[in-house]
Amino acid sequence: MTRIALDPFVRDLDGESAALRAAGPLAEVELPGGVHVYAVTRHAEARALLTDSRVVKDINVWNAWQRGEIPMDWPLIGLANPGRSMLTVDGADHRRLRTLVAQALTVKRVERLREGVEALTNASLEKLAALPAGEPVDLKAEFAYPLPMNVISELMGVDAADHPRLKELFEKFFSTQTPPEEVPQMMADLGTLFTKIVDSKRANPGDDLTSALIAASEDGDHLSDEEIVNTLQLIIAAGHETTISLIVNVVEALATHPEQRKKVLNGEIGWDGVIEETLRWNTPTSHVLIRFATEDIEVGDRVLPKGEGLIVSFGALGRDEEQYGPTAGEFDATRTPNRHIAFGHGPHVCPGAALSRLEAGIALPALYERFPELDLAVPASELRNKPIVTQNDLHELPVELGCPFGHGS
Repeated sequence: MTRIALDPFVRDLDGESAALRAAGPLAEVELPGGVHVYAVTRHAEARALLTDSRVVKDINVWNAWQRGEIPMDWPLIGLANPGRSMLTVDGADHRRLRTLVAQALTVKRVERLREGVEALTNASLEKLAALPAGEPVDLKAEFAYPLPMNVISELMGVDAADHPRLKELFEKFFSTQTPPEEVPQMMADLGTLFTKIVDSKRANPGDDLTSALIAASEDGDHLSDEEIVNTLQLIIAAGHETTISLIVNVVEALATHPEQRKKVLNGEIGWDGVIEETLRWNTPTSHVLIRFATEDIEVGDRVLPKGEGLIVSFGALGRDEEQYGPTAGEFDATRTPNRHIAFGHGPHVCPGAALSRLEAGIALPALYERFPELDLAVPASELRNKPIVTQNDLHELPVELGCPFGHGS
């Protein structure tokens, strides 16, 4: 089996995903830093592995970890070994940690956030409208980033004053280009910042999920301080990154498919279809690190060996022709059925999926209602991904807003 090296600069994600699919349902992969793992690249096999109890999150199962081959300054160490949280445990411990978060992020509870999301969206749109007319705007920086970060921070009780530092640290956390000598300090700084937030909420609890986790711990649910801090970090990281990419990717998809954009704007195609097709076709998460096999597992005509690491290549399996047919590589907002697994599958499915869908479902229609002429300011071929192998994340999204609705022709 030929090993495929993932490009740390993410210069051709579509081409890389196609190569992974061509390698079969289980591909040998080299992560940045020379770390060897396997990748599941097909939809059916991914669903099966994500519910297979022989695939676990315990890093101590990993042969390479046991042999001391994974250095603590590996740029992706924070994703492979982020500390004890619902992301890194299985079974009863996972259910204990996840239940508290899931209770706060049920569809009904998320729906209660609608009014706040609408208010934040409107405020962001007012800021966009106040920018100098006729000049290109980085829609990612000015709209796609602030909204999810403000929403998840409000949910978790994080002060807006911490946003610049969080942005700086998460840039390093996700990037494959963070110098190895900076990785340990970056991880320590993240821990210090989130410990400070938890300590603040313990002293002055509020109506937020961090305070709820602390209260649950004190009421007998036995969450350690480490679990609370790591859970907070996990939710903040995942809760804004995915939604940023989703909003950006929808705008790019509509800009490069003007015939479908026209139908969306005149109501022939619903926004739910646009969002779900974007999640499938240009998924926010390209690869998820990392699970480990407790025994040899057959995957199609291949074998995932005991003790080896497994990543889930969502960018590859989202365009799997065996699942979506011969048009899998095409963007079609009318596609039905569209049973993608962009938010995962099985016990570790993303608990924030409903919140991400709510935010995108409010922000995108409002954006295009306010700026119906919105279009890319540069050719799509000039858009560049950030050096993040786990996230499908652009450096920036330059757009021309056009005339706001009701303000000229």
